[in-house]
Amino acid sequence: MGMMKGKWYWMALVWFGFISARSQPDSVKLLQEYCQAKYPHTDLNTFIYVGIQRQQLYLIENWKITDVFQVSTSRYGAGFEKDSHKTPWGLHCISQCVGKDVPYAGILKGIHFSGKIADIELNAVSTGKDEITSRALRLEGMEPGLNKGGKNDSYARDIYIHGTPEEGLIGTASSHGCVRMRNADIIKLFDKCRVRMPVLLLDN
Repeated sequence: MGMMKGKWYWMALVWFGFISARSQPDSVKLLQEYCQAKYPHTDLNTFIYVGIQRQQLYLIENWKITDVFQVSTSRYGAGFEKDSHKTPWGLHCISQCVGKDVPYAGILKGIHFSGKIADIELNAVSTGKDEITSRALRLEGMEPGLNKGGKNDSYARDIYIHGTPEEGLIGTASSHGCVRMRNADIIKLFDKCRVRMPVLLLDN
């Protein structure tokens, strides 16, 4: 697995390094070629792609980038291990869509609305809280031995894409492993998502 992991990982770094410098059609074509080679048995026509080092999330529909959002991934970098607080990479899917009727900036506890509304911090400071607000998409790993199963399991680690009250930190690595978004952005994204929708995260 190590040799294959290295091969595809470095190919991804080279290819996706062009995504912000080249035209959208060229960037998506490279991404499509990578996905078809690495995940030939997975339908990746419409999916979410997260560039961890770039701190951006792309919604790709019918192989066209339809939305781009700034995000915040882990302050500890990319990784899989339990209690590492790192953001896992590789192929995932959405296992749960949580918070459909939760009000803007409503605080989620588990999969339920707590009844409280968060104060949105627009300055680039940490509140010391790791609150989940507005909406949440729980991720499940799809690559056994990488992000699925054992101590590396993304679902068991409670990895989400979710809203945060710390909007001033969006665009910087500042989470505890999840992918944070501005509240308006996660609400917009949520309405376009479904359970089992693929999510590809890469540390590129």
